[in-house]
Amino acid sequence: MLAFRPVVLVIGVLVAALGVMMLIPMCVDLLSTDDAHRADWTAFATGAIISVLAGGGAAAASWGPITQISVREGFLLTAASWLALVVFAAIPLANGELGLTYVDAFFEAMSGLTTTGATVVVGLDDAPPGALLWRSMLQWFGGVGVVIMAFAVLPALKVGGMQIFKNEAWDTSEKFIANATQYSVALSLIYLFLTAVCFVSLWAFGMPPWHALNHALTTVSTGGFSTRDASLGAFLTVGRAPLDLVVTVFMLLGSLPFGIILIAVLRGAWKRLFTDSQVRFFLGLIVVLTGLIALYAYRQLDISVFTALRLAVFNVTSIMTGTGYATSDYDAWGPVAIAFFFSIMFIGGCAGSTSCGMKVFRFQVALAALKVYARRLAHPNAVIVARYNGRPLTDDVFVSVLSFFFVYFATFATIAVALSGLGLDTLTALSAAGSAIANVGPGLGDIIGPAGNYASLPDMAKLLLSAGMMLGRLEF
Repeated sequence: MLAFRPVVLVIGVLVAALGVMMLIPMCVDLLSTDDAHRADWTAFATGAIISVLAGGGAAAASWGPITQISVREGFLLTAASWLALVVFAAIPLANGELGLTYVDAFFEAMSGLTTTGATVVVGLDDAPPGALLWRSMLQWFGGVGVVIMAFAVLPALKVGGMQIFKNEAWDTSEKFIANATQYSVALSLIYLFLTAVCFVSLWAFGMPPWHALNHALTTVSTGGFSTRDASLGAFLTVGRAPLDLVVTVFMLLGSLPFGIILIAVLRGAWKRLFTDSQVRFFLGLIVVLTGLIALYAYRQLDISVFTALRLAVFNVTSIMTGTGYATSDYDAWGPVAIAFFFSIMFIGGCAGSTSCGMKVFRFQVALAALKVYARRLAHPNAVIVARYNGRPLTDDVFVSVLSFFFVYFATFATIAVALSGLGLDTLTALSAAGSAIANVGPGLGDIIGPAGNYASLPDMAKLLLSAGMMLGRLEF
């Protein structure tokens, strides 16, 4: 039987903590030299008061010791807390200078906390600093939440084959809270360190410190929110040319499994990071896909080899990791490029990272299942054992992964059909559904492509996409 009191208690504490965090963008607005922007502090003050009162009240009403949280309660806690945080995180966005309706604010907050990066905000160049920072903070909080969830909840629930990453340290019972707390702190420190290094690197390569801070928060989290309408492309002047390469490095780092990074840091076992099957497959796929689209861009766009490689590695990394930054409108590269980027948006990064999508390990498991099936056809009496990172894969892992593929694409198709029913054209409906469930951000086409946004979509479409973002991030 589920125990709801601990769940309500933790959600209340998280919502109250979110309210306290709203004081940071409130102070940023108060320090603004623009009178109109300075007035936006009241939106965050209102949001902070409501969140602290509601969260504090829920926590007080359910106060008591938490001796254990089962994995089922852990999943309920994860899903319910994510939704609750979005509901309250949207309040300052709806009441502020951005002039968003609550549905738009809810969409923006969901996009932030799920690190999707799809936006309905028009005029980012002139937006108040507090709102810009809040969007970035939401993605940063969402990124670390995803990492913790990947190690504390999903393996224990055997979601989509995640049981192959179950840590023996907390595999002794149905409880995960003690070890989850220890791991969460360690993983959060690594996450914070990478963010700090990213900030310093962006600043060192010419990005103004304010923009460097925001982009550091949204790069390591592979979220993709920017402070400019032109996204990262707005900063690629001659003097700041290497910025896209710096961002590429940190998008890749954010897409690596933080658990293995933690082991490498604690034990000095850096070799394990590069011998891990998932990491090698992910990086190899990045190299191959970059080469393919670079060759296409070189021949199609009549540009130099270096420029083609540069555009390719950035955009492939951005879309495949689900970050969603844009330095160029790849919609204009032709139908082959559109089909290419639509296909790779589903792949994602490594399990246990801030990245999104289906995760490369599931493709590895599916390939292993195909190999086993083919070998059994050739040798019916042979005993064939598939392995992943040297460990045997059981049938329940195969079933879990293949079931995940089915549910994933069934959900994608359902959302796409529903969006078409709301009047969206085929390309917009397909790419919006794919981008939402894969937590990528930009879609394809003139409306929601790299040069557009989601502002013009009907409210029902935004709510559908918000649901898709949450389902994709929680991995069902």
